[in-house]
Amino acid sequence: MTLGRTVEVAGMPACRILPGSGPVVAAAVHAGSAVREDLRGEMMLPAQDRLREEDPHTWRFVPDGIAAVVGERSRFEVDLNRPRERAVYLSPEDAWGLDVWARPPGEDVVRGSLEVYDAFYAELRALLDERAAHGPFVLLDLHSYNHRRSGALAPPDDPAANPEVNLGTGTLDAVRWRRVAEAFVSAMAERGHDVRENVRFRGGAVSAWVNAEYAGRGCALAVEFKKTFMDEWTGAVDDGAVEAIRESLGSTVPRLVAALARIRP
Repeated sequence: MTLGRTVEVAGMPACRILPGSGPVVAAAVHAGSAVREDLRGEMMLPAQDRLREEDPHTWRFVPDGIAAVVGERSRFEVDLNRPRERAVYLSPEDAWGLDVWARPPGEDVVRGSLEVYDAFYAELRALLDERAAHGPFVLLDLHSYNHRRSGALAPPDDPAANPEVNLGTGTLDAVRWRRVAEAFVSAMAERGHDVRENVRFRGGAVSAWVNAEYAGRGCALAVEFKKTFMDEWTGAVDDGAVEAIRESLGSTVPRLVAALARIRP
């Protein structure tokens, strides 16, 4: 897969644009783990702990041939999947009780992080504007989630409450885009995946923004993969499992295109 075009903010990559065509596009907003240099001494949360809450390798899920926007910065610098006013974690309550900062971030820190946020959304808007000009589109909003939160040696969390693939449709116009969601579920299920809607996650700010800004023209499906493709405590990844996810997502593309073709203008 090509590394794509890099968009920089303050001399560091903010996001990457992977080239592609067609009405199905993707985003991997938490794939990155980079933190700008002036913040590294201010962060007290170790890199390994940050990585546990990030979504490494999710950019590798993107099927060949479709365009994507990939976040390069750590969510602990700026969380692209939260509303702008809450995108920088200011207290442990904002970050699942984790102590991120040695001292509360000042206005200059927040301002610098929001420049990354704005750059990402500007690139996402440009991509989606171009797609919307040619007809309905769907964004696959790709994430991953932990399922061994009790500890590295603890058993996995109950599978009944932790599907292999959680499809978040909480902000989706369920009438207009139901066929699109069903096309995704059926394609993934045929590949043997346990796919369920809104069990753990209903979708975050990226999906909400797309479904509001492009209402009637396009939609976003928030897709959360359980971290069975990696060890969430050590960071070790199973490359074969990553490739299997990419292939499964690739199988959804023709189904999604067909479903979009049935959407009335």
